[in-house]
Amino acid sequence: MTKLFLSALTAALILSGCAETGLSKTQTGAIIGGLAGAAAGGATGNHSAKRVLIGGAVGALAGGGIGYYMDKQEEELNKELKGSGVEVQRQGDTINLNMPGGITFDTGKANIKPNFNPVLDDIAGVMTKYPETKIEVHGHTDNVGSDASNLSLSQLRAQSVSSALTTRGVGSDRIKAIGFGENAPVATNDTPAGREANRRVEIKIIPNPAQ
Repeated sequence: MTKLFLSALTAALILSGCAETGLSKTQTGAIIGGLAGAAAGGATGNHSAKRVLIGGAVGALAGGGIGYYMDKQEEELNKELKGSGVEVQRQGDTINLNMPGGITFDTGKANIKPNFNPVLDDIAGVMTKYPETKIEVHGHTDNVGSDASNLSLSQLRAQSVSSALTTRGVGSDRIKAIGFGENAPVATNDTPAGREANRRVEIKIIPNPAQ
C-alpha cells in the first residue's frame, strides 16, 4: 500500500507538467480525480489494492465529468459572446466573464445600458443550459470618489447584473452578488486606461461541489 500511495504522489507531481504535454482540461481533470479517488479508497480502512483501484476509477470519472461540463460551457460562451466586448477566461474549472464598465453602465450609474441586454440574454441562455454551477457576480470600480461611494456603486452594479440574469431564468439560489469597490484593481489607477480597466463587472461560473 505504501508503494501505491507513493506512486500516486509521484503522479500528482507529474501533473504539474500537464499543460506542456497537450492534455486537455478534461483529461487533466480525470487524472486528478483518479488520484484523489485512489487516495480516498485507500483511506476507508480497508487497505486493499482493489479498493484503491475502485476509488481511482470513480474519482477519474468525476474529475473528467466536471472538466467536460465546464469545457462545453466555455465553448458555448465563446461562441455566443464573440464580438460582444465580454472576455471569456478560464482558470482551472472556473469560467470568468469580464464585462468592462464602458459597455455595461454609464459613468456613476447602476442601470444596465439597453444595448447590453442582448449580451445578457446570451449569457443567461448558456447558464440555464448548464444548471449545475454556482455564479458569483463581482462589481469593481476605480479609485475616483470616496471608498464608501465606490463600494456602494460596485454592489449596486453587481446586483443589477444578478437581477438581470434571474429575470432571464437563471435560478436566484445559484447567484451571489458581491461589491468590491476599488479594492481589487487589475490595473493602475494612475492612468485613464487603467481606471477604465478597473471599472468592470465580472461573472464567475463555478462548479457546484454539491452536485
